[in-house]
Amino acid sequence: MSSPSVIAVRDDSPMSSPGPRAGGPTSRRSFSPAQKLAHLAAHDAAIKNNEGGAYLRTEGLYSSQITEWRKLRDAGVLAGKKPGEKIGRLTPEQAAIARLRRQLNKTEQRLETSGVALEIMSKMHELLESLSKSSRDETPCALP
Repeated sequence: MSSPSVIAVRDDSPMSSPGPRAGGPTSRRSFSPAQKLAHLAAHDAAIKNNEGGAYLRTEGLYSSQITEWRKLRDAGVLAGKKPGEKIGRLTPEQAAIARLRRQLNKTEQRLETSGVALEIMSKMHELLESLSKSSRDETPCALP
């Protein structure tokens, strides 16, 4: 049995493409509170059209950023801030307010869904009663 031979080839020629960081490192992007609120509104609108992921890709955003900005918005931290003003972390009270607001929104949605379901069930009950009543009122036909 013979083993394959390895031949070393030296290639010192420059690369054809400059690579992903040819211009050097890029600076980190920052968003003003108004931009964050605008991105949140646009992302929520895109979600309604089932295009939330596409919006994030086109804007170069991460879902974790949207999640964090939602928490800040729900806590009322983004409202009324001037451009360049530090936002910082949520206080425990602000975090609790944001959590309770999200919980309230979910509960309101469930209540609305339950109301619609009860309305449908009452209409079905009325329909079944009318069908039952009409079948009792009909006299059986005599066979000739």
